[in-house]
Amino acid sequence: MLAVAEKKRTVLDIRAAKGTGQPFLALTAYTAPIAQLADAVAELVVVGDSLGMVHYGMPSTLPVTLDMMIAHGAAVNRFCKKALCAVDLPFGSYQAAPAQAFASAARVLQETGAQAVKLEGGAEMAGTIHFLVARGVPVLGHIGLRPQLVNVTGGYRIQGKTPSAEEQLFADARAVEEAGAFAMVIEGTVEDVARALTQAAGIPTIGIGASAACDGQILVTEDVLGLTPGAKAKFVKPYAHFFAEGAKALSALAEDVRERRFPGPQQVYART
Repeated sequence: MLAVAEKKRTVLDIRAAKGTGQPFLALTAYTAPIAQLADAVAELVVVGDSLGMVHYGMPSTLPVTLDMMIAHGAAVNRFCKKALCAVDLPFGSYQAAPAQAFASAARVLQETGAQAVKLEGGAEMAGTIHFLVARGVPVLGHIGLRPQLVNVTGGYRIQGKTPSAEEQLFADARAVEEAGAFAMVIEGTVEDVARALTQAAGIPTIGIGASAACDGQILVTEDVLGLTPGAKAKFVKPYAHFFAEGAKALSALAEDVRERRFPGPQQVYART
């Protein structure tokens, strides 16, 4: 008898995770190999504009273009057999007007096959979120620390430390939910505020540098695997050290080549 393939998750599946008591996992992916690893364990795979920093070595997410997101989104979605795939809308592709956001989102869904888009913003983006959802574009919200605002905030600053900042986060969360987002990422927010936001929200919250109380957690997969050298954010917990292991492997290869041990008899072709 043929095995029945596991059904691919939908935005309704993610939405239904709210309040179940069972947190779900979301991971980023920018390439086909990482997508295969993430799809095997995560309910949600996000093609984040963080690819600008992780994959291209850019100083921030701001230089990332819509064409870049679409190219990487298509590569990732081909291997999302079980997980829902969402693609970030990059800086400048949605902020000008709802119509601009729809044009960008339509390209993403049509050209990548992904099931949703993610955009940063709170109350000020509620109208855009509503516009997209009303026209058939599922939206994953993103509040708290918003990397696309790095030039306004003067860096990556933890959110929710003051009463006024906490009040704004609650206003943002309500606005994103009421506008129709199926879930929202809470990034870089003090733990007690992130926990309270999760308790108040009627849609799933996905924490990154937030709280274990969130309905789900998301991390950059390369950080989890130890593929990104250098300092990591406090919220990152590496579960492997692939960069260091890769450096050792390539050093061994280099030595074998220089000593003519590679290629050996097993790596070359005989006449017969």
